[in-house]
Amino acid sequence: MADLEALKKKYGAVIDYGKTRGVSWKNVHIEKDKLLIRGAAPNDAIKNEMWIKLKDIDPLFQDLTADISIDSSLKAPETMYTVAAGDSLSKIAKQFYGDANKYVKIFEANKDQLKNPDLIKPGQVLRIPD
Repeated sequence: MADLEALKKKYGAVIDYGKTRGVSWKNVHIEKDKLLIRGAAPNDAIKNEMWIKLKDIDPLFQDLTADISIDSSLKAPETMYTVAAGDSLSKIAKQFYGDANKYVKIFEANKDQLKNPDLIKPGQVLRIPD
């Protein structure tokens, strides 16, 4: 028999992290001797974050059934990034999007404080759009 409290503790960090990322958890209970977590994420990127974090805990999902859908009406929290020495918008875009050429997306979201995509300074806090 699965122990609900033990499984909640095992996967609790993911459940809590999901809440900070705008995930709405609908179910967290035992079903068919596994922890069932069912919820909705604001977008694909956050849904994928949840799957990666769950796989980090147990790549085989031996004691877990997860059902995560997308509900675009949920608000995704804004991601912020503090520029470090040696950063460029291309480097930051590669880190967040896997594509350095998406630096324009970050530049556009921060035009209130950036006049030139090549001129960023350590300590600046930039919005990283989803």
